[in-house]
Amino acid sequence: MKVGLLTREYPPDVYGGAGVHVEFLARELRALSDLEMHCWSSGTAQSTGDVTRHRAAAGLDGANEALRSLSVDLSMAAAVAGRELVHSHTWYANLAGHVAKLLHGIPHVMTAHSLEPLRPWKAEQLGGGYAVSSWAERTAIEAADAVIAVSHGMRADILASYPALDPARVRVVHNGIDTALYRPDPDTDVLRRLGVDPGLPYAVFVGRITRQKGVPHLLRAAHELDRGTQLVLCAGAPDTPAIDREFRELVAELGREREGVLWIPEMLPRRDVVQLLTHASVFVCPSVYEPLGIVNLEAMACGTPVVASAVGGIPEVVEDGRTGLLVPYDEAEPKGFEAALAAALNKVVADPAAARRMGEAGRERAVREFGWDAVARRTLRVYEETLEQHKQ
Repeated sequence: MKVGLLTREYPPDVYGGAGVHVEFLARELRALSDLEMHCWSSGTAQSTGDVTRHRAAAGLDGANEALRSLSVDLSMAAAVAGRELVHSHTWYANLAGHVAKLLHGIPHVMTAHSLEPLRPWKAEQLGGGYAVSSWAERTAIEAADAVIAVSHGMRADILASYPALDPARVRVVHNGIDTALYRPDPDTDVLRRLGVDPGLPYAVFVGRITRQKGVPHLLRAAHELDRGTQLVLCAGAPDTPAIDREFRELVAELGREREGVLWIPEMLPRRDVVQLLTHASVFVCPSVYEPLGIVNLEAMACGTPVVASAVGGIPEVVEDGRTGLLVPYDEAEPKGFEAALAAALNKVVADPAAARRMGEAGRERAVREFGWDAVARRTLRVYEETLEQHKQ
């Protein structure tokens, strides 16, 4: 089967969960199909092997990000001539899949990693481009031949956000995790190099500085962390200067009150992240919106218990009381969420034996249910069924 996989993120330019998803899905699909990758380029447009990197039209340098995205989409759509099916990821590439469907008469499968209607704060980052990104997503999703949701919670959100979409076209294929790459690392050299005291417990956060990830809630909750607990923040790529300023102010405020607050703004190599996850007493995911949250799977695969907000698809990954603790989130009650988040973190840190059992159960669950080979086979079944329907 000749498949064109369309995405913004692809190694080495991966900064979020969607990029991680595409990286590992592509690795497995290469053995199952004739795969071509089409992604954004951080430099010049180029093709290497089965990967073609596209850049925005030169005349749009400095233009709104949404307009630049549309120009990349047109380049991708032109380049997939000869493919039997295209599969797009995120709104940045969804319109490329839609135009390819129209232009080449081939089916379009799209994976929804998040939904623009549920991320209104993106208007802070994109300005009027948010209306463009919302239009692109709606146009693509309502016309797609098949829509893959990364969780059952995400499927419900898709159908609620786009009621014109036929529910029969929306399939659930969970995100995956490579448990050979994400596995406990007994070494501590990375911790010492980064300034983490391996002799003291620590909670770790890994993610972007966005409204979606709920980092301000964590920083406010951290005032109530037990004094002996370090907080390690692997946090970068702020969406806007305003969010960046808010984050910096909250970190500075917390640092004036307590020791052991470590902020790592740069993107770390995978090995460094694995070691940080391995030795953490607890991984924390305070997201206010999360279709699934691959980073929770990464922590679980490293044998680390997870404290996470009970939103979106997270409860399909984190088993409350078994692989971690879930904290209910209510947008109208932020202080209650922050207090409950701090209490859950303190509970896990205070009972190392229970935390170890949770970590072991999380690793077992990640290996058993979320391998990328299984994810790729389920995705391929969606392709096969979609092509069969297209031929009828």
